Amino acid sequence: MIPSVPGILSEEQCFRTGVAIGRMQQASGAVPWFPGGHTDPWDHIESAMALTATGLREEADAAFEWSRRTQRPDGSWPIQFRGENIENEDTDSNFTAYIAVGVWHHHLVTGDLAFAVHMWPTVRAALDHVLSMQLPGGQIGWARGVGGAFEEALLTGCASIHQSLRCGIELANLVDDPQPDWEVALYRLGHALRRHPEVFTPKPEYSMDWYYPVLGGALRGPAAHQRIQDRWSDFVVDGLGIRCVDHRPWVTGAETCELVLALDALGNTSRARELFAAMQHLRDPDGSYWTGLVYADGKRWPVEVSSWTSATVVLAADALSRTTGGNGVFRDAAAPAHRLGAADRCTEHCPVLV
Repeated sequence: MIPSVPGILSEEQCFRTGVAIGRMQQASGAVPWFPGGHTDPWDHIESAMALTATGLREEADAAFEWSRRTQRPDGSWPIQFRGENIENEDTDSNFTAYIAVGVWHHHLVTGDLAFAVHMWPTVRAALDHVLSMQLPGGQIGWARGVGGAFEEALLTGCASIHQSLRCGIELANLVDDPQPDWEVALYRLGHALRRHPEVFTPKPEYSMDWYYPVLGGALRGPAAHQRIQDRWSDFVVDGLGIRCVDHRPWVTGAETCELVLALDALGNTSRARELFAAMQHLRDPDGSYWTGLVYADGKRWPVEVSSWTSATVVLAADALSRTTGGNGVFRDAAAPAHRLGAADRCTEHCPVLV
């Protein structure tokens, strides 16, 4: 079955969105931001997940094969490709980690164990590389270049890596190759996200820094609800979606749908559905989605339909409708509560958890 949300997005419309993503895919399997645009490893995987959820298995598998083929010997990917050419050689830790989410999601949707086994070495190498960038406080440096690693840690990226580690651990157990060091790293990272905001470079003007600790599973329960409520009026524009940046009159579809996923993870289905309905003004008749709208003058900007915006629409529809086996991949991103200890309190050794 294809995801659908009654009264908002039909099964046929959702499938057409998957097809629209497939039309952007290059012969190599890469899914660029838009036709003629660049490809980055994170948004490419997000698109592959949407292809999987809409039943476009051949296209999805080609996308994952591109990731497997372009992975470097150290387990990383370059930040940016254009066609077959590398435009930025640096490594982004979040971009590299996200392959784990895509492969685990693929297994949840298809049940294809052989695929998971085939992709496991790629996932293992990627997460091992990412964890080589973990800092003493549990946070993970955002990038590594020719001059070495950048020790600056970004909240959004680390929150996304939290989900990647959760999915990687599930995959490790599935293929019977447990990774206990990953579990330690996950709890250290989660603790930093929950208890030590000072170890991250603050970017409070961006909506992603607001909701990503919830989306990536580091934050749940009353603290998560309070976090969302605290800045709701800063980012949410009634009837249109959410701002990407708090001081600009610009709503974006991908961020809106990611907030939908975060709200769904908290059980706030009514607000999630309202936002999902609100952002449908970005839908193009061909099934794709425009990136955003400058609502002050009613102009779409940038003037592009983006693969990753369309992908988040599909994933949000799946989460709200509980359609495919992968519908809970964001809902289940939280670490098991019984493993967090007594209220996840700091010890005398914080921020280093041992």
